[in-house]
Amino acid sequence: MDAVYTHGHDEPVLRSHRWRTAENSAAYLLPHLKPDMKVLDVGSGPGTITADLAARVGHVTASEVTTEALELARAGVTGRGARNVDFAVADVHALEFADATFGVAHAHQVLQHVGDPVRALREMRRVTKPGGIVAARDSDYSAFAWYPRLPALDAWMALYQRVARSNGGEPDAGRRLLSWAHAAGFAAATPSSSTWCFATPEDRAWWGGMWADRILHSAMARQALAMGAATDDDLRRISEGWLEWAAADDGWLSLLHGEILCRV
Repeated sequence: MDAVYTHGHDEPVLRSHRWRTAENSAAYLLPHLKPDMKVLDVGSGPGTITADLAARVGHVTASEVTTEALELARAGVTGRGARNVDFAVADVHALEFADATFGVAHAHQVLQHVGDPVRALREMRRVTKPGGIVAARDSDYSAFAWYPRLPALDAWMALYQRVARSNGGEPDAGRRLLSWAHAAGFAAATPSSSTWCFATPEDRAWWGGMWADRILHSAMARQALAMGAATDDDLRRISEGWLEWAAADDGWLSLLHGEILCRV
């Protein structure tokens, strides 16, 4: 059941994760939030989505699997002025919360990294009140699409898939969320999907520059080297490929995400 977090918390990773907001990463959930709700945000990361949720509900509990990761969430949330948030180190496979504690249990880009996503969803359901919502959104890497189709980015995708799966994760989680929800016992699960698109010069420079750094300086890079899946030269070529894509006037990238809203 144990899995290794592929991305880690190096600066290029946090640069990406801090871009996330409730609007660009949890729009499917927002219409269902109410001012008096108590929300569990599983895997809060640097806390940007957490703070946005806190502005819409009565209280949010931000959870992370390690103390170090939780401190990143705490810094991000408090830096945005949210005061209705508490923080807990928690494993989504065995949450240390009482049954029926929250009105919503939310996880963004979490289930793709855990060892047993079905058990995680069962735990999220357990701590959610009857009539409440379990919500999850995850990437589907094999469905990512980009232009120009550069060999270096094909190599990036193949390497990411290999490293993530060796860590016990599922990089194509988006397409599996509905099946995992059914396996977890949800009778009422509403599926949807949404995308992030990076195609303006500014967006390409930001995303391409971020991955040009991330493929060299992140946990994924260190894992790829340690397992013999890539060499330093391989990583450098991928980094250069991201910069080439970012510089292309007709560069375009779409990242598909699966979503589920499950009624408890």
